[in-house]
Formats: sequence, C-alpha cells, structure tokens
Amino acid sequence: MVFRKLAAIGLGLGAVLGLALPAAAQGARPHPQITINNQRSVPLSSFEIATAGDQPRLVAKLAKPLAPGKSITLKLDRPQGCSYTVQGRFDDDATSDADMDLCRDRVIRLTE
Repeated sequence: MVFRKLAAIGLGLGAVLGLALPAAAQGARPHPQITINNQRSVPLSSFEIATAGDQPRLVAKLAKPLAPGKSITLKLDRPQGCSYTVQGRFDDDATSDADMDLCRDRVIRLTE
C-alpha cells in the first residue's frame, strides 16, 4: 500500500516536472498536420517539409499550387522529432526556406 502511494506521488511529481522540460526532452512529436497559409500575392508552386540533419527525409509535399490568400493542411508522413526544414517556391521564382520547430509551430504563414 505504501509503495502504491509513493508510486502515485512519483508519477504526479514526474508529470509536473515534465511540463517544465523542453519539448525535445519530453520526446515531443509534431502535430500530425501542418497548415500552410499563402499570404503572398502570387501562387505557391511547390512546398516541402523534410526532417533536419545529414540525411533529410521528406515528410510532406504540396500536391498542387496554392493560390494567393488560400490555406491548405498537409499531413506529415511518419514525423520524428521537432526540427524540420521547410522549402517553398513561388510562381515569381521567389523562394522561402527555414528551419522550424513543428512541435511548437502548427501554422506556416508565407508572406511578402
């Protein structure tokens, strides 16, 4: 009986301490879907999300161009970790790339 009470206290304390740890230390996972919002005045012709690191793996890709002012939700294929590289190309040949924490960021807004 004492062991059960201590175990319950330990689990409760662990849960409280777990809230203070960074997402990566908790084994956090990104949201399974990420919303892309094209706030530019030209269509987004391609967009990819890949894992970070020496051997990146594609986890999401835009299937067709995204019109200006529109949004789309992309499902992540077997996401791992929080760090990702995102790359986009617009019809005016402008490009956008960034390293992102997809455990924290669930919406990617592409602006002028």
